[in-house]
Amino acid sequence: MSDIQTVGKLLASAQQMLGHAGVENAAQEARWLLAHALEMKHHELASRSEQSVTAEQLARAMLVVRRRESREPLQYIVGSQEFCGLDFSVTPAVLIPRPETELLIQETIREGGFAEGAVLVDVGTGSGCVAVTLATILSGMRIFALDCSQTALSVAKGNAERHGVSDKIVWLEGDLLSPLREYSVAGAVDAIISNPPYIAEADWAELQPEVRDYEPQRALLAGAQGIEFHERLIHESKEFLSPGGLLVMELGQGQASLVRRVAEAAGGYTGIQTVKDEAGIERVLITRRVCERPSHG
Repeated sequence: MSDIQTVGKLLASAQQMLGHAGVENAAQEARWLLAHALEMKHHELASRSEQSVTAEQLARAMLVVRRRESREPLQYIVGSQEFCGLDFSVTPAVLIPRPETELLIQETIREGGFAEGAVLVDVGTGSGCVAVTLATILSGMRIFALDCSQTALSVAKGNAERHGVSDKIVWLEGDLLSPLREYSVAGAVDAIISNPPYIAEADWAELQPEVRDYEPQRALLAGAQGIEFHERLIHESKEFLSPGGLLVMELGQGQASLVRRVAEAAGGYTGIQTVKDEAGIERVLITRRVCERPSHG
């Protein structure tokens, strides 16, 4: 490392290390990491390429590069991830928000048509990205955000504070929808939204090391089939959704037909549809609670 005296040489070295480690966007990630470590803007790295680096700066930069070299996700190293134009704090206690999850937000709003005082529930809130984003877009809603991890909920609460929506969200710890039973919302929820765990056990070993070795397993791993949480949500949601209420769930690749069949077999739902992401994968399933017809005695 003794030959690294400038920002430019440090950047070249970082890029080479990440490339050798199998990081796909090595050049871009090297820039992000060094900007973070050197407390510079990304664009300043080029204009300051001849600037000398101190021993302290070098040590700080090499620490983050080595973490990424071991395939720790970039987002955990820099501590944040952008989602729907908002910046979210992320720690290893929460799943890193993905661009495809933005579809959950878009479809919930597109299908919703929510009236003042509507009740929305985000199941498995993690970083809070879904609940917080919805709270920033929709006004006059009552939002519940549920997670089985207390540590995840503390990260999510921090993100709500960061974006000024703490007063709009009720945070509940527990298994899937069970925490809602303490509130009088049975049959009164206008939308249940979830990005549930959907990795099948057999696929676990094939995941990228960033995901398999660093992200929270219980936020990812569903069980033998990969749709165990979707099945539970479909059955449990019937108790809470109002007539015409929405159930919006993210899906894994190839799961759409399986989850659709579960919803059809469960009964009590109508208008089942799926929405494809930018890669053409059926990524979101949307269905509505049947509106009960009045019986004629």
